Parts: sequence; structure tokens; C-alpha cells
Amino acid sequence: MENERTKAEMEVAIRNAIIKFEQDFMGRGPTDVRAFIVRDLIVVRLKGVLTPAERQLAKTPDGVDMVKRIRQTLIAQGRDRLVEEVSDITGAKVTALFMDIDAQIGEKVFVFTVEHDLDPRVR
Repeated sequence: MENERTKAEMEVAIRNAIIKFEQDFMGRGPTDVRAFIVRDLIVVRLKGVLTPAERQLAKTPDGVDMVKRIRQTLIAQGRDRLVEEVSDITGAKVTALFMDIDAQIGEKVFVFTVEHDLDPRVR
């Protein structure tokens, strides 16, 4: 059953789901992704997420704001899919999803909150 996975297995499954989401939904995958389960939080850090066009835009303050707004809008449209996948992997209901991107360095962070601590439930 899903909730019999180890913490490391869940983190790898979440990492892989995020990579697939980025490839399918955003059109390209990040260069590095790491997922961490900490009690009732799941933190996912992605590096190398910007397209060449976004990197060019991010050279100006207005461009940085534009890249952030576009990425936040896209995540809002794909939110249900991400939440469902993380819930399926962890066996816990996702209660919130937060995302931020640093357009100057090309890193993005997702933070999922779930309804209860995952640490006691995983080996």
C-alpha cells in the first residue's frame, strides 16, 4: 500500500512526480530536484527551471516580476494535478500548496502542507 513506503521512497516518488509535471506542464524539466518530508511539510527545491527566454527577461526588474507572475499563474492552473499526485504518493490530504521562484538564479520551491505528520507513518 502507498503509506507503507519509506520516507526516502516517498521523497523520490514526489521528486519524480514534480519532474514529470515540469516536463509535461511547463515544457521542460529542471536540472536538479530534491524533495524533503519534514513532519507535515513537503519541501521541493528545483534548480535550473528557467527557459532561455525567461533567463533573458529576468535581466531586468520588470522582467523578474513578469517571470514570477507567469510561473505563479501556470502553477495555479496545474495545482489540482500536483495536489492529487502528492496526496496519492503520501496517502495524506494536501491542505495547501505554496510556490515561489527566484527568477534571477532560476530556482523554484514548492511547499506542500498535509493534514498530519508523515514522519511517524513512514519507516
